[in-house]
Amino acid sequence: PTNQGSKQRKFQRNLQSVAEERVGRHCGALRVLNSYWVAQDATYKYYEVILLDPMHKAVRRDPKMNWICQGVMKHREMRGMTAAGRRSRGLGKGHGYSKTIGGSRRACWKRQNMLKLHRKR
Repeated sequence: PTNQGSKQRKFQRNLQSVAEERVGRHCGALRVLNSYWVAQDATYKYYEVILLDPMHKAVRRDPKMNWICQGVMKHREMRGMTAAGRRSRGLGKGHGYSKTIGGSRRACWKRQNMLKLHRKR
């Protein structure tokens, strides 16, 4: 009963993205790449989070990995840009994700409901 929420209100993000966020806050100099489930018991779920050092020469020289060294990739986990964060934002590909075309639910709703009056030029 403790996890059913007060008045049936539950936390909107999944535990995996919460784990990524906590690790990202604790290890501020490293970048969170992704994470995966390891184990769980009756109380906790355990995830392993993959971190990269953007200042490491092997990461900076590798053309497949050095995208994460850009400044815009700082704290991806806080903004929901990892795989677990994208799932909680409702982003994906296919017919089941048609409500988030355009970046978010709000952007999709706004685009479909905004009155567009094109004036003649």
